[in-house]
Amino acid sequence: FPEMVSNPKLVLVQGTLNVVMKQNVTLSCLSELGPPPVRYTLFKHNQQVSALNRSDLTPALFTLTISSASDVGEYKCKAECNNSSGGKYSNSLTFTLIEPISKPVLSSPNSQAKKGQNVTLSCFSENGSLPITYLFFKGKQNIPPQKTMQKREAAVIFLFINSLSDFGTYKCKANNSFPNNTKYSNGFNFTLAEERSHSQPLIISLGLILLLLVIGLALAIPFFIIPFYKASE
Repeated sequence: FPEMVSNPKLVLVQGTLNVVMKQNVTLSCLSELGPPPVRYTLFKHNQQVSALNRSDLTPALFTLTISSASDVGEYKCKAECNNSSGGKYSNSLTFTLIEPISKPVLSSPNSQAKKGQNVTLSCFSENGSLPITYLFFKGKQNIPPQKTMQKREAAVIFLFINSLSDFGTYKCKANNSFPNNTKYSNGFNFTLAEERSHSQPLIISLGLILLLLVIGLALAIPFFIIPFYKASE
């Protein structure tokens, strides 16, 4: 009878499934049943990566270096006795490449605001692995809640300008699963919009009427005043 092995178990013993560039990870592959020697082969998307022989019941350890995006994806291992033509496959482990985020940009469609007005602020990082978590703040005070975006889109908050104290400097920060990668945005300030006085339209109207009177008087001089002087000579 051919010597058979049990389905091996693939375990991550060093590193994480969320990996960064140039990171080392180690995988362990072991079939608990089956007479040694056992040949273990590591596959990535059905392509052979490496193979090791074990003459005892110790796991085969595969160390990988994530040097490009092609190194991430689904991995499996295969165990087979050297004298058999069959083999058993393990569970799969999938590595995901995480990338640092870029500096977020804080913006608003309204550069000016006045008291009693609703305004919006948006924060967006163009690059970086999803999800990305954004947090807005004014000065050193956080503006809850923080927003976690699963898609490549801006986080938006709505503000109500209630008093002059709401015209301070706003910022936002962004982070993702990349370690030690919190980035802060530029500062954004709303400028106070000048409120027109109710008397301004009246003043403008009176000025226009006075201007028209002056023009009318100037036009009337040749017709009334000059003939009067000629008649008196």
